[in-house]
Amino acid sequence: MRVLVVEDDEVLADGLARGLRQDAIAVDVATDGRAAIEKVDVNDYDVVVLDRDLPGVHGDDVCRHMAASAAKARILMLTAASGLADRVAGLELGADDYLPKPFAMVELLARVHALARRTGPSRAPMLRRGDITLSPSERTVTRADRAVRLTRKEFAVLEGLMSADGAVVSAETLLEKAWDEHIDPFTNALRVTMVTLRRKLGDPAVIETEIGVGYRIP
Repeated sequence: MRVLVVEDDEVLADGLARGLRQDAIAVDVATDGRAAIEKVDVNDYDVVVLDRDLPGVHGDDVCRHMAASAAKARILMLTAASGLADRVAGLELGADDYLPKPFAMVELLARVHALARRTGPSRAPMLRRGDITLSPSERTVTRADRAVRLTRKEFAVLEGLMSADGAVVSAETLLEKAWDEHIDPFTNALRVTMVTLRRKLGDPAVIETEIGVGYRIP
């Protein structure tokens, strides 16, 4: 999953980004509305966590822009205003969900995951390919009933492959969903992660490489 956090309070933005990354989510950050619009126009996000009260380009205008564009990302709007009229106004602008400040990180994570499930085909609460089972919500993986301990990046890559339901997933897609905008497109980070992931999953090998195309779990 890839998320954009739009928040002008840099301390809060940093805290949100760290909390989301701890949940194996790739996170980009924008601290104003103009930067947010630039990022959503060029990147494929699953969810945008959007502060409504942004300086300059207001959060409402960012929301309107996304609603009028081809962006598929779901919008979780954050604001200090928690009245019913404020919530209704935010939803009418195009937001998919609304979370008043202050909030608990665990609730924000739950709402982000719920919104991400709505960005594409319905996702099962448990992913299975062969004898491998992955729980996105609990961040657990088992193979043949054996627990497999993975790093956040390994987990994100495996989830991306299993969500594809046997289809080939390009290296570019895995980098986009498991890392963030700062990743060097020529990095060997994915290749290294794939080596350790394959080792941890054990034999027989389940991740196939389609040379020049990508990876898949048949």
